[in-house]
Amino acid sequence: MMKPLRLFAYALWIFKEILLGTWDVLSNLPRKPYGNPMIVQLPLRCVTDFEITSMAQSITITPGTLVVATASGTSKTPPTLFVHSLFGDSEQEVLDGLYDMEDRLLKALRGEVPPRRSDQQ
Repeated sequence: MMKPLRLFAYALWIFKEILLGTWDVLSNLPRKPYGNPMIVQLPLRCVTDFEITSMAQSITITPGTLVVATASGTSKTPPTLFVHSLFGDSEQEVLDGLYDMEDRLLKALRGEVPPRRSDQQ
């Protein structure tokens, strides 16, 4: 069940991330005009269409990241997003930030965060 106060807190957090992402992009352009682009595979704990769409929108609205593809889950594999990141030092750093975003989103939407799958860590 959605938690209104947690959704508000998530919205404030996303706003902060948008501002920080904008600063990162602007401050890195003179030094690294092409950044350190990479595409990472993000297996999700989000399961409903609303959760997956909310996660994809949250990623895409944040400067420096963009969802470029999706893969629907099966009984053995989770739904997956493929995310282009412009300024990540490593794949693990980018994934850690995305998992943090997913934790916050699921906390706001469900009120609880399921544990990460062992293949995600």
